[in-house]
Amino acid sequence: MKRKYGANDKIRIAIIGCGGIGRHHFWQFNRLREQCEIVAACDVYQKHLDEFRQATGRNDIEPYRDYRRILERKDIDAVVAATPDHWHAKITVDACEAGKHVFCEKPAMHNIAEGLAMVHAAREHKRVVAIGLQQRSGEHFKEAVNIVRSGRLGKITTVHCWNVGNESPNGIGNPPDGDPPSGLDWDFWLGPAPKRPYNPNRCIYHFRWFWDYAGGKVADWGVHLIDIALWAMGEHSPTEVAAYGGKFALNDNRETPDTIDCIWKFKDWTLLYTHRAGSDYPLYGRGYGTMFFGTNGSLYVSREGLEVHPDKERIPAYKRGGSAQSEPHAENFLAAIREGVPLAVDVLTGVRSTIVPLLGNIAYRVGRSIRWDAQRAQIIGDHEASALLSRNWRAPWGIPKRYIKPIG
Repeated sequence: MKRKYGANDKIRIAIIGCGGIGRHHFWQFNRLREQCEIVAACDVYQKHLDEFRQATGRNDIEPYRDYRRILERKDIDAVVAATPDHWHAKITVDACEAGKHVFCEKPAMHNIAEGLAMVHAAREHKRVVAIGLQQRSGEHFKEAVNIVRSGRLGKITTVHCWNVGNESPNGIGNPPDGDPPSGLDWDFWLGPAPKRPYNPNRCIYHFRWFWDYAGGKVADWGVHLIDIALWAMGEHSPTEVAAYGGKFALNDNRETPDTIDCIWKFKDWTLLYTHRAGSDYPLYGRGYGTMFFGTNGSLYVSREGLEVHPDKERIPAYKRGGSAQSEPHAENFLAAIREGVPLAVDVLTGVRSTIVPLLGNIAYRVGRSIRWDAQRAQIIGDHEASALLSRNWRAPWGIPKRYIKPIG
């Protein structure tokens, strides 16, 4: 049943995942404390819980080590899922079933099957589920999208997204397996992922570079940039995907590539993503961003601002600075719960934008191009690639099969 909020009623929120991202979300919602109240926090690592309460100065926040105990509380309206990627879908589905609204960090899910489940769980239980692709809440990103859609740039033929940097030669290093630190429930941290020995690089921040838990740079940072491209171009379903790269630059124990180029084919344009971790020489004079190439000119946009570069003096040049993104994104989530306003990034939009980089990772991992049928949520004619659309969830952390069906 949908709760009705009076003028003085506050939305009661719990933070699940109390590392750096969880603390970031605390401050975004705490800034809106006239509208909401953060009443609980959860982490499987006691150190993170202690640091969270110390950093926020909120010793009154009820601490938990098991998120399911939070979902049992009838007085909590919404949760923020700020965990590693492999937990996003399970927490979101469980929260929807428990009647909670969800603000889920990006990328929305670890694999495509989980994203389908998130959409259908939100629909079935009529929950507000927002995805943390907060750039869509930035005014300069909105302006960039409007410029692209206006036709001012002419016919857009190519959109290029990229992240470059130099972590060579040792990257994240090669620490040995060992015992988890005191206070970390390593088995709970693994959750739906396969049982593995503890390794420092598989936990906390560096989990991003291991396939069991995440999708490397393509899914971690690339999803932000790709999301803007899809938004502006008004499309979300490529028909063919190819990706090539490898571990060419770094001597560390990561599994995901330190060098990769992905290309997605749409009806009459192509999307590219480039990542290099062995050279910080910028592309187009920038270390990251999204560039739209049109017949009249090109547009570059990042969190720092946007620039229009004319081609053959067909349009005027234009430039503006960046704008707030995280703050209005949090405000939008609360307004969607309280007033029913549309989300800047609802679960369907966030999942669709995440499917694209995940398809790039699948093409990379099988070493060949793949064809995608979005209506059926299937890879066409490739059993090896299709197996990577889902995972074997470790008990008891499975996703109910009834939610795993196409979203269109």
